[in-house]
Order: sequence, then structure tokens, then C-alpha cells
Amino acid sequence: MTPQDLVLTPRGVRFLGRIYPCVLGHGGLKTLKKEGDGATPVGTHEIVALHYRPDRMAAPNAWATPMRPGDLWCDDPAHVDYNQPVRAPHPASHEVMRRADPLYDLVLVTDWNYPHATPGEGSCIFVHQWRRPGFPTAGCIAFRRDHLRQIASQLLPGDRLIVPPLGAGPRHHPR
Repeated sequence: MTPQDLVLTPRGVRFLGRIYPCVLGHGGLKTLKKEGDGATPVGTHEIVALHYRPDRMAAPNAWATPMRPGDLWCDDPAHVDYNQPVRAPHPASHEVMRRADPLYDLVLVTDWNYPHATPGEGSCIFVHQWRRPGFPTAGCIAFRRDHLRQIASQLLPGDRLIVPPLGAGPRHHPR
């Protein structure tokens, strides 16, 4: 591990010597993640992309890419585009990346089951803004908006999110 790694601890995520409160998936931590289980997967996940809403904020980092209207993420395990970014209109089940709420205004994309997806092993795990303290995600890791911006401003491509096995921390880190 390096100080540049995002490491889940019992008190939150440690990054560059600071602990940031976070929330995890409503399904807890799992080593065998499956599509729709709401779990945050245990493991070491590389940060492979950083996206932001240019209509809502400035780029947090030089390598950040703007989200465009019509950006989607396919979450249909039966579709050839499963767990890939796609554009609207798209016939399969998908998430809208430019949401009406602020949850995806800033999104770190991990390499969980991406870019070479295995159907059924779970859609991409994002790091994004939380809805509110203590409110779980569908499997992603989420932070307070200002904390997420601080983290994103200092990340580099290839930095890692490390999620230790069950027992390493509680399901949610809302402080």
C-alpha cells in the first residue's frame, strides 16, 4: 500500500494520511459479488477514469473527462454492452450518468469487472457523492461532496481503491 491508495478502514477511507467518512453498498462487503446484490466488492480496484459534470463544477483534475448529455452505463448482463459506457438511446438496461440529482456530478470509475466484463459479476463500482450520511449505495463507495472533490483533485490514473475482507470494518462509515 502507498499513501496514494484509497484504503477502507473501520473509520472510513484513508487517503494521503487523512480519514474520509464514506458509505458502502447496502449488501455489505463481499468477496463473491454478483449483479444486483448491492454489495461492495472486496479487493484492490484500480481507478481507471474520472468523470465530472462540467455544467455543475470545474474539472477537479487535469485528467478528468466531462460527462456529456446522453452518457449512460449499461447494466444488463445479457447485453453485449454489459458494464460499458454507452450513449443514448440505448436499448438495454442502463444507468444515466448525468443524473438530475448530484450523486454522479463527480465519478471515479474502478476496474471492477471493467473493461472486460463477465456477465453477472456486477456492474462497475464507482466512487461518487453520497446521498446523505449513513444512506447506503447499490454497491459503490460514496463520500461527502467536498471530500470527494478533495480526493479527486489529488488522484492519479492507476491509483487504487483497496477494500479489505469482511471484518475489516463496519458496513457504513457515515461520520
